[in-house]
Amino acid sequence: MAKIMAPAGTFESLQAAIQAGADSVYFGVGKLNMRARAAKTFTPKNLPAIVKICREKQVETYLTVNTIIYDDDASEMKKLIDTAKKAGVSALICCDSAVMKYAKQKGIPVHLSTQANVSNIEAVAFYAHYADVVVLARELSLQQIRNICSEIKKRRIKGPSGKLVQIEVFVHGALCVSISGKCYMSLALYNSSANRGACLHTCRRKYRVFEEETGHELVIDNNYVMSPKDLCTIGMIDKLIDAGVEVLKIEGRGRSPEYVSTTVKCYKEAVLAVEEGTYTKQKIRKWETELSTVFNRGFWKNGYYLGKKLGEWAEGEGSNATMRKEHVGRVIHFWPKKMIAEFCLESGMVRTGDCYLVIGPTTGVVKGIVSRIIRNEKEVQEIGKGKTFTMKISEKVRVNDALYLLVEKR
Repeated sequence: MAKIMAPAGTFESLQAAIQAGADSVYFGVGKLNMRARAAKTFTPKNLPAIVKICREKQVETYLTVNTIIYDDDASEMKKLIDTAKKAGVSALICCDSAVMKYAKQKGIPVHLSTQANVSNIEAVAFYAHYADVVVLARELSLQQIRNICSEIKKRRIKGPSGKLVQIEVFVHGALCVSISGKCYMSLALYNSSANRGACLHTCRRKYRVFEEETGHELVIDNNYVMSPKDLCTIGMIDKLIDAGVEVLKIEGRGRSPEYVSTTVKCYKEAVLAVEEGTYTKQKIRKWETELSTVFNRGFWKNGYYLGKKLGEWAEGEGSNATMRKEHVGRVIHFWPKKMIAEFCLESGMVRTGDCYLVIGPTTGVVKGIVSRIIRNEKEVQEIGKGKTFTMKISEKVRVNDALYLLVEKR
C-alpha cells in the first residue's frame, strides 16, 4: 500500500501528522533545509525527542538537508548528520552530492529531494548509487512517472539497501513557479535565497507589466501570473498508485497543525479507499471540501500529472481556506477517566454547537463540536470572556493547550 509522508514544522504538527495516520514525517533543523525561514521551531537538540515520539508509533523520520551546500557549510553539515545518526533518524532527504557522500560514509539512508529535478530513468539509475527513494520532478506527467516506475522494475534498479528504488511524488500543497523550486527571484531582489531555505515568496505578489519604450501597460489575464494554485491530487490517487508510486508526499512544513491533520487524514483515507475498492467520486468531493477548509491558494487539481503544460494561477495573496481559527482560551485542567476538560476563556464567546480545536505540542490536534457547556455545575448555552467552563472531549488534552473556534471565513 502507498505510504503517506507528512510535513512537520512544529511539535504540534508532528503530533497531528501521527494522529492522522502518517507513515512518515519529514522535517528540518537549523539552516540547511529548504524551509529554514518558514519553520524555525526544531533544532538539532530536538532530534532525539522527535525520533522517540515517532518510533513509539512506528512512524519513519526523515531529516531534510536539502539546501545548496557551500564550502563554509561543510563542517555544520557533517555535524548535523552526525547528530542525526546518533539520534536514529530513519533517512536524510538531500540533493547535494556532498551531503549524499557523507551520509553514505555514516551509513544513513538517503532519499533524493525533488530539488535534484530527476526527470528520466537514467537519472534514477545514477542516483541509485546513493538513494533508496527518489522524489521525482514535479513537472512530470503521469505517463512519464509510469514509464520510470516500470523501468525500475524491468531493469531491477536497486538502491544502497539492496531493494528496488522507490518513487515518491508530491500530491498536495504549494507549487513553485520555477522548475523543481530552483528559483533565484528572492535572491535577486532581496538577497534572500530560496535555495538556502530563505524564500520571501516574491512570486506570490501582484505585478504589472509595462512596455519599456512607450510606458504602455500590457494586458494580462491575471495579476498573479507567477503564483500557481496549490496542487491537489485527491481525485487521482488511484492513478498515481497504479502508475507505481509508493510514497505520496504532502507539502507544508510551514503550515499549521490543523492543515497537517486535515491533509494527512484525507489522503490516508483516499489510499485506504483505493486499497479496499471503495474510492468513489462522492468520497473525492467530500475530501476536496475538507481540504478547502485549511490553508490553500485555490486548487490546481492534478497539477502537471495529467499532461497540462501551464499552471493555474492563484487569484490573490494569502489563503483561500473556507474556515479560519480564532484563539479563545486554554486548558487549565483535564480529568482523563471522565474525558472532561476545563478551559479558561480568554476572548470571545463559546456556544453550544461551535466547532473547536485544541492544539498542543504533545496533544497535536483534537477537533470536535461543543455539545454541552458546564459552568458551576450548571449547563449553559454560551459563555463569555473571563469565565471557566468544562466540557466533554474526545481525546486526551494537556494543561496550557490552546483552545480555538473554527468559524466560516467571510
